[in-house]
Amino acid sequence: MSNVPGDLRYTKSHEWVRTLPDGSVEIGVTDHAQAALGDLVFVEVPETGREVAAGTAFAVVESVKAASDVYSPLGGEVLAGNDALAAQPELVNQDPYGQGWIARLKPASAAHVEALLDASQYAEHLASEA
Repeated sequence: MSNVPGDLRYTKSHEWVRTLPDGSVEIGVTDHAQAALGDLVFVEVPETGREVAAGTAFAVVESVKAASDVYSPLGGEVLAGNDALAAQPELVNQDPYGQGWIARLKPASAAHVEALLDASQYAEHLASEA
C-alpha cells in the first residue's frame, strides 16, 4: 500500500499539495506515482515566475521506463522549482513528500486547495484503480 500522508491534498493524477505557512503551496508526485514510474533519471521543473493553469502539464519526470508529465493541481504563479532535482532526480523516489518536491506555487485561490482530494479520498481512489 502506498504512503498517503494525512496532512496533504491530492489529485486523481497522483500529485500532492502541501500548504506552507505563508499561503504558498509545495507540489510533488505521490509515493504511488514514483513507485509506478520506477527509478527517475531526469526531472524538469517549471521556471520561476511562470503562470500555470490547473490541470496543465508544468513539469516532466523521466524514468528508465518512460517520461511523464506532472500536472499542476492549481492555477497560480511558480515561486520556485526544486533545483536539487537536476543533480539528484532520485530524491523523488527516495523522499517524494519531502526533499523530492517539484515546485512551489502561489495559488490563484486558496479555496482551490480545499477542493482537492483529502487523504482518505485519495486512498479510496487508489483502491478503485487497483
